Amino acid sequence: MRHGKKFNHLSRKKAHRKALLKNMAISLIEHKRISTTVAKGKALRKFIEPLLTRAKKANLEDKIKDATHHRRIVFSYLQNKEAVKTLFGEIAVKIADRPGGYVRVLRTGFREKDAAEMCIIEFVDYNKDALETKTSTRKRTRRSRKKKTSSDIEAIGTEVTEEVVEATEEVAEATEEVVEATEEVAEDNKDEVVSDDDNTQEEE
Repeated sequence: MRHGKKFNHLSRKKAHRKALLKNMAISLIEHKRISTTVAKGKALRKFIEPLLTRAKKANLEDKIKDATHHRRIVFSYLQNKEAVKTLFGEIAVKIADRPGGYVRVLRTGFREKDAAEMCIIEFVDYNKDALETKTSTRKRTRRSRKKKTSSDIEAIGTEVTEEVVEATEEVAEATEEVVEATEEVAEDNKDEVVSDDDNTQEEE
């Protein structure tokens, strides 16, 4: 029974699956990038990343005995001397500063014949284009503001004072117009009162 066996069996028996992952890991170590299906790529990532961690640890170990132990463990999985040599030499130095996540799976579409989902699996530190395009600058948000220099502050201050002066002049003009309008209304009211008094006197 398969109770609790949650990993992808890849439609193969154990021996076939083990040989498949071993050969794919050797090809990835040799070529640094291979094309395969997404299911096999994810299974290969689980298979090879613990081996890469061992290679990185062996590179940092001071004792030769511990490094030899790591080499023998990895060799029991790969069964290939050249692949182990490359893994513990060139690749271990390259991934020394990376805390996990040594490989990435990039989906490339679907295969023509059976429409299987395809991908490229590669070492992250060997993709020069991705490493070069990665910017070190922090992403700016809409709320972040550019730091203002003293000249910028002085320019803003003069602009603000000019705007304030213009606004005060407009307010003064508006008040003068209001005063004139009130005076005219008062004069009209006086004329109306005088005319009413004259009319009353004539009637008497």
